[in-house]
Amino acid sequence: MSRLLPRLAAPVVAAPASVHRMARRSTHPWAWWCWAIGAAAAVSLTHNLALIVLVCAAVITVVMVRRSDAPWARAMGLYITLALVIVTIRMLFQITIGGIRYGRVLFTLPQLQLPGWMAGIRLGGPVTLEGLVYTAADAGRLGAMIICLGAANALANPKRALRSVPSALYEVSTALVIAMSVAPQLVESLLRIRRARRLRGGTVRGLRGLGALIIPVLQDSIERSMSLAASMESRGYGSTRDKARVGRGAGFAMLASLALLCFGAFSLLSLANGAALGISTLGAGVVAAVIALRSSGRQLAVTHYRPDPWRARESITALCGLAVIGITVQLGIIAPKVLTPPAQPATWPALDPLMIVIIGLILAPIAATTTPPAGEA
Repeated sequence: MSRLLPRLAAPVVAAPASVHRMARRSTHPWAWWCWAIGAAAAVSLTHNLALIVLVCAAVITVVMVRRSDAPWARAMGLYITLALVIVTIRMLFQITIGGIRYGRVLFTLPQLQLPGWMAGIRLGGPVTLEGLVYTAADAGRLGAMIICLGAANALANPKRALRSVPSALYEVSTALVIAMSVAPQLVESLLRIRRARRLRGGTVRGLRGLGALIIPVLQDSIERSMSLAASMESRGYGSTRDKARVGRGAGFAMLASLALLCFGAFSLLSLANGAALGISTLGAGVVAAVIALRSSGRQLAVTHYRPDPWRARESITALCGLAVIGITVQLGIIAPKVLTPPAQPATWPALDPLMIVIIGLILAPIAATTTPPAGEA
């Protein structure tokens, strides 16, 4: 009887306007890397403690809002801990050994007499405010750069990053992606092994349980690396169309581009009045790199399965990173004492309206991107 009745069409439910406005999907991994490198470069250009702390807070906020449910997204805590350890060790060295002894003395440690073969090293002595502030800013820069690069590792899928690399860079990209995925793989292995131990009733924690975790974690990481290498080899990754090696001209152009890029970055960041030389050298390096990649990529047969799209949100995220670098350089030109406060006398870090713009650009990907759906990262 029911077959004789006409079927009613299922009601069409209109999707909410927010779905049309911005669909949930993972952002291109190299967009996150451009954004993170921009934040790290901005931190490397300053000694202003306020700007360093604000950049770290903004980067961590973006990670907490936009990270996925993937295991490597939980690696941010590892990078924050590593940054704090670096800052703590540098401060301890400054207090005990001391590199900067001038300025206002906060307290004086008992000075130890060392043997003659340790001449030049002094343990104890006066601890100054200027020494502690300069060391905190210098160590904070390194710690902040680690947090920025750790944010990229927590937000970007390393396997998707490998798929999006130009085919001409398959050898270099394989090494880079494996290096980038070491920490996420270790965190994933650690979480899996700890969960297995809890299921087996293991209750030993702290330093006593650390020894029982090291060997299984390393073994699991090596096995996963071997599986990845075997899967890449079985899929013919890196094979060429005519089974011939890349020409010497392309290799020479690639080496020349890398040398130009390195020298350009060194001139831009380290040399006084080296902005013009650095920018021109970087431009020449980019041109040489594009020529080398196009010429060598024609001989390679690397396929892409479901390539990640690069759309407006990826462009906005990457441009935010580049804009952060540009505004930081501009701040250094307009107000050099704000970006690099004098080491003596120690003063409270100055603020500038451009610093708010920098923080806003770092936070902008929150509005431009979405959190990846569960299981898609």
